[in-house]
Amino acid sequence: MLEPNADKKQLEQAFETFSRMSAELDASYQALQDRIGRLTDELVEARSQRIKELAEKERLANRLALLMDELPGGVVVIGGDGAVRQANQAATTFLGCSLVSKNWQAVLSESLAQAPSASELVLKDGRRLSLNRQYLRDAEEEVILLTDLTQAHELQEAANREQRLAALGEMVARLAHQIRTPLSSALLFAGHLGHASVNAEQRERVTKKMIASLRHMESLVDGMLSFVRGGRVVSRMFFVESLALDLAQAIEPIMTEAGGVFECRKDVPARVRLAGDKEAIVSAVLNLVDNAKMMATGNLTLTLDLAVDKDKLLISVADNGPGIPEAIQDRVFDPFYTTREKGTGIGLAVVAMTVRDHKGRIRLASVEGEGCCFTIELPLLPQAEGQHKLPLAGAVVAPVDITQAI
Repeated sequence: MLEPNADKKQLEQAFETFSRMSAELDASYQALQDRIGRLTDELVEARSQRIKELAEKERLANRLALLMDELPGGVVVIGGDGAVRQANQAATTFLGCSLVSKNWQAVLSESLAQAPSASELVLKDGRRLSLNRQYLRDAEEEVILLTDLTQAHELQEAANREQRLAALGEMVARLAHQIRTPLSSALLFAGHLGHASVNAEQRERVTKKMIASLRHMESLVDGMLSFVRGGRVVSRMFFVESLALDLAQAIEPIMTEAGGVFECRKDVPARVRLAGDKEAIVSAVLNLVDNAKMMATGNLTLTLDLAVDKDKLLISVADNGPGIPEAIQDRVFDPFYTTREKGTGIGLAVVAMTVRDHKGRIRLASVEGEGCCFTIELPLLPQAEGQHKLPLAGAVVAPVDITQAI
């Protein structure tokens, strides 16, 4: 049986333990209350911030939608299924129908006058739109920007038309100026033929001079017509060997008459072919020869080289003339530009035009006082299997400085 003192001591310990636990519970409850209060405040603040963010996003979305509708250019958003998910007012106006939910390709087929290119649309009403695409990978959408280029295109057409008219006017004026001198000479010679005092020898001499004046006028008109008819190439296949033979046969008598020295060199594979107008190419090279003859101040030495560089034929015409000053080398192919008193400024322009029409280019290398070299590059047709290169003598005169490319 427990003693009374022992029971009292146990009760005191039990009350003390209970009191301590009560105090701890009170402290924990207070801490929990404080924590709940802080969490409630944080939740209220977070909710308020979220509401603000949503309001800001909505404001930005509304502003973006307003801006899209106010843009002068069209904006079309296309989903992965090809349907239009969003389109602004300008895009709807351009294509003349509601776009949202419609298939984009179907809209184009109904609205376009011709098949679309990668960067331009031509509508049935005549308007032209530039087209830019941007793919959004994250959203699996494609954004298309449309810009109306109709006015710019019309202005460019008007500018081109004015430029063509100006060039035509300049050509007519220069042609009239160039024809006036030989025409006056021909009329003068024709007047002499009517005199009874003119004997047979004088008549023959005057007739030759009149014919020379008429041929000069004919060459002027032919040059002008060749320039105006640019781009009309009669495409036929021919071999480089035949071109080389025609060039040599055409140049040799010209150089013999001029009292110059002519050398023809070639280094070409057998049976190499070109496609184009052989007569036009020969005429272009003869223009280069004529230019060298006209510019020569002493005994003219002219070299014609033909060679093949990979898939190109190189035709080089080099002379020992006075050369072309560097300051004007970038203008020698311009129509009507000439430094000669009686020059027309058409010859080299026709050469450049002929080369360009054959998908080639022409280069000029010249040092003033040391002659010049024109090099024509023309694309070759693919060689048939079994063709091989023949060891022919000669080499191409390599230009030192390329200053002009057409």
